[in-house]
Amino acid sequence: MPEVLKAPLVVEFPFTRSLGPVQSAFLTGLRERVVLGVRTDDGRTLVPPVEYDPVTAEEIRDLVEVAPTGTVTTWAWNEQPRRGQPLATPFAWVLVRLDGADTALLHALDAPGPDAVRTGLRVRVRWAGRRTGAITDIACFEPYDGPPAETEGHTGAFDDPVTGIVAPARLDYTYTPGRAQTGYLHALAGHRAVGERCPVCRKVYVPPRGVCPTCGVATSEQVEVGPRGTVTTYCVVNIKAKNLDIEVPYVYAHIALDGADLALHGRIAGIPYDRVRMGLRVEPVWTPGSRHPDHYRPTGEPDADYDTYKELL
Repeated sequence: MPEVLKAPLVVEFPFTRSLGPVQSAFLTGLRERVVLGVRTDDGRTLVPPVEYDPVTAEEIRDLVEVAPTGTVTTWAWNEQPRRGQPLATPFAWVLVRLDGADTALLHALDAPGPDAVRTGLRVRVRWAGRRTGAITDIACFEPYDGPPAETEGHTGAFDDPVTGIVAPARLDYTYTPGRAQTGYLHALAGHRAVGERCPVCRKVYVPPRGVCPTCGVATSEQVEVGPRGTVTTYCVVNIKAKNLDIEVPYVYAHIALDGADLALHGRIAGIPYDRVRMGLRVEPVWTPGSRHPDHYRPTGEPDADYDTYKELL
């Protein structure tokens, strides 16, 4: 049986966003142990608050304090918490309608087991010891058997309000290539580039996909391409990526390998970033033990004529 290739992959980036007046007040309130909602024109109080009424689409900014106590409206037990979740031990995801609110807030409930959770359970906020102005300032909810907590009628005006947040986004997954991609990866390990030709339009696609994206028919005829190619378009990267040991600025380009009808992407090196151009002729550079090119460098050939690659932009 042929080897089944697979590899763990991670897509991760920090998502930075600015906050409008409503979200700014909500997150600043959490930092100060105050939960704020927003009141609509018909008297509903929405928590978490939004800037536009989901029913009428009217702008709403009437902030109102609600209690840090509430009632579970529905829940689901999480037996195996994942990295970055609110609690490291099994817990319940719950929707909680805080006292004074008309909508429910999603968060974690610290409970000894699923038998201790039910719809209608009374809970209260457990505040984080260190608060920065984020939803994680609510560490979790915990069961509570007392009356609704008192509020002080906070208006949402704070000194030093939170104006922006950085939310890390991360996706962990295992990639398993199909037949066409497996052949492509095995060829790369031997310092070769192969694509597959469509039996209808006769275009050669690199990397191969096992099917022609234009004609929608299966491909199986393997065609070796390159190794040289032409830069069709490119961008200059000025922001250093986490865990990537490449100094900025550098160039990432679309490269049409000779004989291919689809451009692949790769880093351009061996030339100052401001001298990279469309039509530049390049070749792959391999590092010892690598299964794919580390980067592409100029070949020294004259630039390709625009008409030879204009359909591959």
